[in-house]
Amino acid sequence: MISMPTVNDDLPSGLGPEEFSARVFGSATPDGAAGLELAPFRGVRFDPRVVGDLSQVTSPPYDLIDETALDRLMEGDGHNIVRLILPRDSYAEAGRTLRRWLEQGALTADDEAALYVYESADGAAVRQRGLIGALGLRAEADGIVLPHENVYPGPVRDRLALMSAAGANLEPIFLVYAGGGDAADIVDRTAAGTPLMEFHAQDGLVHRLWRITDPVLLDRIAADLRPRQALIADGHHRYATYRALQARHGGRPGPWDQGLALLVDSTRYPPHLGAIHRVLPGLDPAAAVERARDVFQVTECPDLATAVPALASADGPAFLLGGGDRLHLLTDPHPVRVARAMPAGYSERLRRLDTAVLDRLLIGDLWRISEDEHSVEVVHDDPAAAVDRARRTGGTAVILNPLSVEDVIAIAGAGERVPRKSTSFGPKPRTGLVLRVLDLDA
Repeated sequence: MISMPTVNDDLPSGLGPEEFSARVFGSATPDGAAGLELAPFRGVRFDPRVVGDLSQVTSPPYDLIDETALDRLMEGDGHNIVRLILPRDSYAEAGRTLRRWLEQGALTADDEAALYVYESADGAAVRQRGLIGALGLRAEADGIVLPHENVYPGPVRDRLALMSAAGANLEPIFLVYAGGGDAADIVDRTAAGTPLMEFHAQDGLVHRLWRITDPVLLDRIAADLRPRQALIADGHHRYATYRALQARHGGRPGPWDQGLALLVDSTRYPPHLGAIHRVLPGLDPAAAVERARDVFQVTECPDLATAVPALASADGPAFLLGGGDRLHLLTDPHPVRVARAMPAGYSERLRRLDTAVLDRLLIGDLWRISEDEHSVEVVHDDPAAAVDRARRTGGTAVILNPLSVEDVIAIAGAGERVPRKSTSFGPKPRTGLVLRVLDLDA
């Protein structure tokens, strides 16, 4: 796990994730706010004439970088964006680094405000394409920007300290919406032209960026987006940070009323929804299996090649436990015990989610572990990596099936939350292609 600098701020303390989420997502929206808004802004970008190969100065999102990857990126190019998003020393140093790079010309601000078309592609296959802009912040009650996960105060404090010190949105959050309209057509036509930047990154994908500055096109995009809803696919803690920064200014209008975001039309470019697996370093694998036998059908599996397909074919909530010498598939939880573990206010759809059964029945009830970012670690979309990490720590890995996009949207639309770290939407945007410095939009 990556250790962060100590943070002090004015966020409320002592709140659980549900209460904290209600506070940061549900506070009032400034008067006059209406509809989904993605505004043009003066993007700040690395200048390849100064920094060279753009693949060497960009990175994955901050929450996908472990200590090993961070060491590698820090030891590489001296302009890599990790020096801003995951500074080794202090957030004040990240702010000073950002200003120094601007003064030296390593980062340069575009002359006029724009929306940016972003694309990641695998050969000829477009994996993702959407618009990067300044997202108008909205209270959840407005029904415009929909969160689907609760957030914890710690990561929001961390990102708020960094965002305040840097005076910038350093990486976009990721949202999806059901479109198929004029905005999507403009995005696709723009992507047929010559990109501002194009490079092949270590993730195996080609990343490209274009710019839209034509006022007529910007007005058409705004008109098409205004009546729509967007689901936060990735970046709940950063969106909560945007809202916390906005609240600090007490309703005074300014650039803090917006936050950097990638908005993808899911009808044109459906996202990949992967699972987020769990590793519980303090839970002995044999003890985990034995406690689960009281409620689940337990089947031993010889290896991951056999176990993962068996997990995928299970009907209803199912989990694969690893970490010791053997793998065990848990299926068919006792319905009475499931019902007893769920809070009274959960809808039927939420009660049957694998991650709800995991958090409430397995982790909370049977294993009696108080879940937080220290007692339960996460691994995105890689069962083998989760099992390996569990074996190194003497703990237990829990491999899950991915949720369905339909369930996530339905639960968010009903005003509920899936459990924290239930979804891994992708592919996630590359960090470092375009930044938003707040005083340029003031």
